[in-house]
Amino acid sequence: MIPIWVTLLIAVVTAVIGAVVSGFILYKRGYNDRKEKAEAQIGSAEQEAERIVEEAKKNADSLKKEKLIETKDEIYKARQEAEREIKERRTEVSRQERRIQQKEETLDKKLDNLDRKNDLVQQKLNQADEKLAEAEKVRMSQIEMLERISQFTVEQAKEYLLKQLEDDLVHEKAVKILAYEQQAKEECEAKARQLISLAIARCAADQVSESAVSVVPLPNDEMKGRIIGREGRNIRAIEQLTGVDLIIDDTPETITLSCFDPVRREVARIALEKLIQDGRIHPTRIEEMVDKARREVEQVIKSEGERAILEANIHGLNHELVKLIGRLHYRTSYRQNVLNHSIEVAHLAGMMASELGVDPTLARRAGLLHDIGKALSHEIEGSHVQIGVDVCKKYKESPDIIHAIEAHHGDVECHSVIAALVQAADAISAARPAARSENFENYIKRLEKLEEICSSFDGVEKSFAIQAGREVRILVIPEKVNDEQMVIVAREISKKIEDEMDYPGQIKVNLIRESRAVDYAK
Repeated sequence: MIPIWVTLLIAVVTAVIGAVVSGFILYKRGYNDRKEKAEAQIGSAEQEAERIVEEAKKNADSLKKEKLIETKDEIYKARQEAEREIKERRTEVSRQERRIQQKEETLDKKLDNLDRKNDLVQQKLNQADEKLAEAEKVRMSQIEMLERISQFTVEQAKEYLLKQLEDDLVHEKAVKILAYEQQAKEECEAKARQLISLAIARCAADQVSESAVSVVPLPNDEMKGRIIGREGRNIRAIEQLTGVDLIIDDTPETITLSCFDPVRREVARIALEKLIQDGRIHPTRIEEMVDKARREVEQVIKSEGERAILEANIHGLNHELVKLIGRLHYRTSYRQNVLNHSIEVAHLAGMMASELGVDPTLARRAGLLHDIGKALSHEIEGSHVQIGVDVCKKYKESPDIIHAIEAHHGDVECHSVIAALVQAADAISAARPAARSENFENYIKRLEKLEEICSSFDGVEKSFAIQAGREVRILVIPEKVNDEQMVIVAREISKKIEDEMDYPGQIKVNLIRESRAVDYAK
């Protein structure tokens, strides 16, 4: 009997062998399947590769054909471009050849012309030499003829001519010397006149000091330094605002105000007295006091006008005419106060009218108004007669009054008794002994003319003649005249003064430009 373990062993071996056999069979079957699949895939890959290769060959052929066509086109284009360039160069060469040929022909023609001209020039030179030779023969024959006629040789003739020339030069020299002596005498005389005039002008201050100078007393000499101010700012402010020249010298406790215009001098005097009394002296306070002094002077002008019409016993005058009459208080004519002169003429005309049986009131009215134009002669161009006529026409004065004003200097013929009476009264008042001084009036007119010339320029705000007319101080508007233009304006003013005025010595033209900015802190 076979043991169980053997049986089991056989069974296990059999099972193992069966499993191995079955596994081998399964493996063999799977291997065959995989092999068939791989062979199928290899076949399809080979077909695909053959297809790709065929397509690549076709693409390569088409690309080759395209490149070949493109190359042929480029070669054709390059050939055409080369042929075109060659054609253009040939054309250019032909053109250059033609130009060179033309230039050669032109040069040939010019050379031919030049040869002909050289021949002509040579012929003319030969002819000129022949003519020069003929002229020399003629000259020699004329010299021989002149020597026979004059009985002088050439050297003797030269000596004779030089002697004659020397005599003529001596005569001309004497004439020139006399002319220079005469010119020197005239220049010396003119220079002497100028020096005398300058001396007279410098001495004129003593002659007119009574009417052109005011003296302001000071409490002490320390006040002079306060009026001058730090670096002279106070005295400059006073002079610029009033147009008056302040003279501060060694005279104890005294300041002198110099100005030909009595209104300016009065404003400066009142303002300075107020500043001395107040004690606060600085540019702002000076400006306030000058404005206050101007208002006081205007009030004085008004009161003087009212006084004049009361003294002349005249009523119904326009209030503007009253102010103009008051302004005559500060005007002088040949050193005679114009307001007092007008009142005097009114009284004289009234008295004569009463004697003749004419309306004395109308005569006094005409006499008082006859010089009214002098109140505006600084501001309006024209004679005081014409200004007075225009003013009285403006304020509706009667025709008799206007005619009397127009005729009082003989500008028109007198057509009424009133006009004749005013003319006679004016002459009587002016002819009164010591009433007038002509030199002072000419001095005033010269200074007024100087200020008028300076004020006529654009950009000039104010102008003041000082130092007896030897200096003019001009305030310009900063917005219109800048620092560079001041030099030009000063030169133009100087030129106009030289052209339009006669004066001794020289006049200093002093331009002042001052800018201000004002604001208020609140």
